[in-house]
Amino acid sequence: MPEERADVKPGAPAVTDATGPAVYARWRATALGAVTEALEQRCILALVGSIDGQRVVDLGCGDGLLVTTLAGQRARAVGIDVDHAALQAAISRTDVTGVAGARFVEGRIERLPFPDGTFDVVTAVTVLCLVSDRSAAVREAARVLRPGWRLIIGDLGRWSAWAARRRIKGWFGSRLWRSAHFWTAADLSRLIEQAGFSVEVIRGSVYYPPIGILAHTWAPLGSMVARSRRSAPRSLRWMRRSVAHRLSEQNEHRFREPVPAVRRPRARSA
Repeated sequence: MPEERADVKPGAPAVTDATGPAVYARWRATALGAVTEALEQRCILALVGSIDGQRVVDLGCGDGLLVTTLAGQRARAVGIDVDHAALQAAISRTDVTGVAGARFVEGRIERLPFPDGTFDVVTAVTVLCLVSDRSAAVREAARVLRPGWRLIIGDLGRWSAWAARRRIKGWFGSRLWRSAHFWTAADLSRLIEQAGFSVEVIRGSVYYPPIGILAHTWAPLGSMVARSRRSAPRSLRWMRRSVAHRLSEQNEHRFREPVPAVRRPRARSA
């Protein structure tokens, strides 16, 4: 394996009780996990758009599924994560799939080891809820992103059944979920606007509770909702923007609402 594909130093794995390559593998092996992961990734990739030759970084990349997918679409993709074991699994994934153009770095997203303006696209999926200094993480995302380009965030809706299940895990001893913070779409919008971004779109991807049989039966509903929003004329999309935002708020109260949202930074002053 060429050295330039990884910057992962030997060390102890991150102490977690709900992440890591084995946890990811078990989740995707379930019917609920397979359907949910596919829906989320489809939504994220649609928001990322065409990335041929673009520089992309995935914050909290885990075992590298999204990074590998982006590299397969000819992006120059980098994944960063604090979990050493997950990064080793990510590197193994690229070896098995034969995908070139992916690189993995061990580090914290509150202190990204990249120069200013390095990337055209930054993604952060189910990671801000786990970071202690969320404002610092968003500021770092803004710093490494080229002005005018895209940040895509996906997270759990604060009042969703998915977040509730994780809160319960925290109450019963999960260190990871005990300290997690879940967002409403409005809270997340305020956080990133404070870092100099403007919200371009907010879109849900999962419209069912964490029950496997409902994932199969209700998933087509979410796909139809997403297609109807993407196919709307621009003027109608703008008219429906506040409506879509309110629909997201309603969805948060019942289901999972990762809210992958494209956000463009405002022009920086000279």
